[in-house]
Amino acid sequence: MPAKIPATVVTGFLGAGKTTLIRHMLQNAGGRRIALIINEFGDLGIDGDLLKGCGDETCTEDDIMELSNGCICCTVADDFIPTMQKLLERDEQPDHIVIETSGLALPQPLVRAFNWPEISTQVTVDGVVTVVDGKAVHDGQFAHNVAAVDAQRALDENLDHETPLSELFEDQVACADLIVVNKADLLDPHEAKSLVSTLRSDSRVGVHVVKATMGALPVDVLLGQGIGSEGDLGARHEIHHHHHDDEDGQTHEHDHNDFESFVVTLGEISDANAYAEKVAETIRTHNILRLKGFIAVVGKPLRLTLQAVGPRIDSYFDRPFGADPRETNLVVIGEAGLDQTAITAALQP
Repeated sequence: MPAKIPATVVTGFLGAGKTTLIRHMLQNAGGRRIALIINEFGDLGIDGDLLKGCGDETCTEDDIMELSNGCICCTVADDFIPTMQKLLERDEQPDHIVIETSGLALPQPLVRAFNWPEISTQVTVDGVVTVVDGKAVHDGQFAHNVAAVDAQRALDENLDHETPLSELFEDQVACADLIVVNKADLLDPHEAKSLVSTLRSDSRVGVHVVKATMGALPVDVLLGQGIGSEGDLGARHEIHHHHHDDEDGQTHEHDHNDFESFVVTLGEISDANAYAEKVAETIRTHNILRLKGFIAVVGKPLRLTLQAVGPRIDSYFDRPFGADPRETNLVVIGEAGLDQTAITAALQP
């Protein structure tokens, strides 16, 4: 029988640095043909477009598939399995598959799905990589911006588990084959050493814990672990046992009315630095939880990618607009009651 295609699951909370880690991996793929399955949802497929900007021949648009119906562990049968089948049916199959989960995904149900007969003979879990925000975990918050994680939870209409962050973090660590302590540069040497030691003691025997800054790790550290994670699920104990129905057999809806999101579409921006300051001020004034998108800068052929989680704003130029219109598109996420008119006005160039 032909060898199974290895798949790497990348999990971790919003803001931990999963996308940054994957981008670095793609840019240093060393000729590997890598297919991506991205668990994104919302008004714009921002994270998918971020990865399409990697600029590497191993990362073509056809190699990227988005799951936009919500948390991947809650949509396995309806979303993940059909997507995997579609990918595996392609004439030119990938050398490796990388799956970036939503920050709210319980990794165990996803790994378990690799035992489904529809895909079990063709693909195996090479390893589960859990990315943690070193500074946030050291401070006991687990995520850099807990409110932003709650907003993400509220916006996912298909999410059917309300796992506390502490338990979700434990599940992500329990399922990991490799733990990446990202943003290690924000910790002093003693703090970093202590956190690495704690995570090693909290994880299974043999799980490696490595430090990283901006997700920069050698590809050979991330890929090629050869674990076959779907075969040892018993060792990856779940703090929260995931299920879809309550004991009475009824599926209950969650209240998703506490948060909202909307898209702001603008023209070109003349001064990127000045506009970043305007965005920061708008976030502070209107208590915006998360803002992300692409900016068209006058005179620049590349799009300016902007991501803001709480008060922290990251931006960089990623790829040419190509056939896409030269316009600025921003997704704004916050608690219900956002003054959309005022925020849109404040974000005008």
